[in-house]
Amino acid sequence: MARPRRIVLVRHGESEGNVDDTVYEREPDHALRLTETGWRQAEETGERLRDLFGDEQVSVYVSPYRRTHETLRAFRLPREQMRVREEPRLREQDWGNWQERADVRLQKAYRDAYGHFFYRFAQGESGADVYDRVGAFLESLYRSFEAPDHPPNVLLVTHGLTMRLFCMRWFHWTVADFESLSNPGNAETHTLLLGEDGRYRLDRPFERWRTPEPYGHTG
Repeated sequence: MARPRRIVLVRHGESEGNVDDTVYEREPDHALRLTETGWRQAEETGERLRDLFGDEQVSVYVSPYRRTHETLRAFRLPREQMRVREEPRLREQDWGNWQERADVRLQKAYRDAYGHFFYRFAQGESGADVYDRVGAFLESLYRSFEAPDHPPNVLLVTHGLTMRLFCMRWFHWTVADFESLSNPGNAETHTLLLGEDGRYRLDRPFERWRTPEPYGHTG
């Protein structure tokens, strides 16, 4: 099995929805574009990624949203260096279809009180639903490592909540651990590095906004 030396997770750059939540009333979430700031953030991250990967091949999985595709484009990685696959299971949490701002703000307040992992948006998904599809994607990713010529790098261009749930699934974090984590910033990266012991570790932890409060002990 040719496991990659690194798996890089990247959140998209700043999008129109990050600066104006009324846009969801007029545009589908999947169609939102990067702002000028978002393009600049992604370009700066791209400089670091090009230095990190050097001349090595990269297996890229990108969420089907416009803002993630634009983020990948802004990285300016050489086309011949990449194998790019659009991966719907890495999409943003579904919040329903057309969104009315007051209703979404009310539901976000409910989610904050109920818990981000278990609260399901009306006509949308819960964090637990996203966890399940991320888990299904991980099974496909593991199988891809069986190819003897698998690239030494994997790049996932996705969304903040999806990044946290990917790591929760990979490292077997508890729901309480997940609930304590802050979302990564726009165009922020977190990298899983393969150690000499054959285990992966994060290059740096996610920031926490509170101490985990588990219902019981695990491990």
